Amino acid sequence: MEKSIINLRTSGTQLPYPDNQSNLLEVLEQHQIQVEYQCRSGYCGSCRIRLLKGEVCYAQQPLAFVQEGEILPCCCQPVGDIELEI
Repeated sequence: MEKSIINLRTSGTQLPYPDNQSNLLEVLEQHQIQVEYQCRSGYCGSCRIRLLKGEVCYAQQPLAFVQEGEILPCCCQPVGDIELEI
């Protein structure tokens, strides 16, 4: 199974998404990418990021309001390659 690639538009950085990660926020943190967060469970919405390309899936639908084109990295995983506005 191929790993997904996370493209960060602002910096041009590409990060592999390991198969064993439970969410996108953990991968960003491992690469010292600063993302504001508070709850880590999709409740508060403070980690909201713009998804520019690709698709993510949620283990559980987040409770925080998410607008079209936004994701909550604390509780989602990429489905294939994605591009984020970071």
